[in-house]
Amino acid sequence: MGAPVALCFLLREGPGGREVLLGRKKRGFGRGKIVGLGGHIEAGETPAEAAARELEEEARVVLDAAVLVPAGTVDFRFPLRPEWDMECTMFTSSVWTGEIGESDEIAPAWYPVEALPAESMWQDADHWLPIVLAGTVADFYVEMAEDNETVSRFVVLGQ
Repeated sequence: MGAPVALCFLLREGPGGREVLLGRKKRGFGRGKIVGLGGHIEAGETPAEAAARELEEEARVVLDAAVLVPAGTVDFRFPLRPEWDMECTMFTSSVWTGEIGESDEIAPAWYPVEALPAESMWQDADHWLPIVLAGTVADFYVEMAEDNETVSRFVVLGQ
């Protein structure tokens, strides 16, 4: 089992269509990459509560965990670095309060859903994130190659 993690993708209508809030990681795991906002689920928290807490910490916005929309799961496996394995529960939301702001960990920015910054993200995001942002709720399995960067195996579970 990997570490339990929750992500939440904020969505809005921008001038050129739908946009998603992602962030450039400033420190820690994935530093320098553009990632989904979220983090570890703490003891006693539900995944939705963790996602709401993490977005408040990372992007300075307040979410109601009760209205987050379930978006599926991703089981991330790093065969050569099993301590990096993650069991990720995902949500989307188009409802929050507060102004998006930068934190010590993340520099958030809006990106067009139709033109994600894949070249700056973990390579696996290109496999599952467009599916999630299209509104499909699914469970995914991602196994990384020996370089811990490229995908060696991707499966949409239950298909």
